[in-house]
Amino acid sequence: MPKQSPWGTERFLVRRTPKRGFRQVDLTFDGNEIRGLEQNPQTKSQWAQLARSGKKVMQFLSEGRYAANVVDGEVTFYGERGG
Repeated sequence: MPKQSPWGTERFLVRRTPKRGFRQVDLTFDGNEIRGLEQNPQTKSQWAQLARSGKKVMQFLSEGRYAANVVDGEVTFYGERGG
């Protein structure tokens, strides 16, 4: 049985960043405003290295801080969750 998205059938507008054209999406989850940004593969981070190798990498920000990262559907949270 396929996993159901926590957003059900809700759809979100995916835009492109003005300067470099990376994908970004704004959404609300559990009352939190979240922005998802496609990873820039040209930086020196481990996440960029994964993007350069062909993985799909997104960074997620909440309240201006990086909150999580998703690589090919696998989530890594930064710091403490909840609160």
